[in-house]
Amino acid sequence: MPVDKPGLEPQKEHVAEALRLVPSVGFDIDEVNDTLEGAAPDEIVRWALRTFGRGLIMSSSFGAESALMLHLVTRDAPDVPVVFLDTGYLFPETYQFAEELTQKLKLNLRVYGPKMTAARQEALYGRLWNGSDEDLAKYQQMNKVEPMDRALRELGATGWLAGLRRGQTEFRARLRVVEEQDGVFKVHPILGWSKQDIRDYMIAHDLPYHPLYHFGYRSIGDTHSTTPTTLDQDERDGRQLGEKRECGIHLPRTPEANASLKSSGL
Repeated sequence: MPVDKPGLEPQKEHVAEALRLVPSVGFDIDEVNDTLEGAAPDEIVRWALRTFGRGLIMSSSFGAESALMLHLVTRDAPDVPVVFLDTGYLFPETYQFAEELTQKLKLNLRVYGPKMTAARQEALYGRLWNGSDEDLAKYQQMNKVEPMDRALRELGATGWLAGLRRGQTEFRARLRVVEEQDGVFKVHPILGWSKQDIRDYMIAHDLPYHPLYHFGYRSIGDTHSTTPTTLDQDERDGRQLGEKRECGIHLPRTPEANASLKSSGL
């Protein structure tokens, strides 16, 4: 029988209480988090689907273990829009993996990319990822943050499923199951899962890893910011993403930054 978290049986009364916390306009985010903390991932997905309906989307990097979240979510929400950010600098294997999973899981894939091509960016600004912190921030803004903002806006998203885990970065360690980020509610079904939980789910459902995973690439992004790691290293050691080791789309912005983006039309 398929399992969602090894050794954890969903508590029916716990789930029923969570599903009752469905607002018509808003909800008490603290109450929701108190209820959903420790709930099985599939129940959290169903709560999000019930709560946000057609306003629910998910994002996927089609990275090392992305098949897990895609499988988990689309079992209950097969038509959910899956936002894939194509920076123009992904590995050929990533594009091939995305195509494989799109066909295998019949994904409602929505590909978003930067407004400026990679060639034009490099001609005008050089290789921003090799520059200062400000240059890297500009690269992230152009290639990841703006395209994701555009996807959220065009898809009318009010809820966003993301496969973040507390064990990945210091920033993610502080997250709750449901967070508000820049006017959209982020929902993290596997936030509390360990690496062993991930492995068990992947095996139980015969899900494929990214082709580069078996060559030591355990956290996979752009070609220029991804390197293989050894087993004694943290998986995020293979990503050159600045001090916070985040790509930008999962970091909340200040009110001043939001105002600046809105005034610039981004």
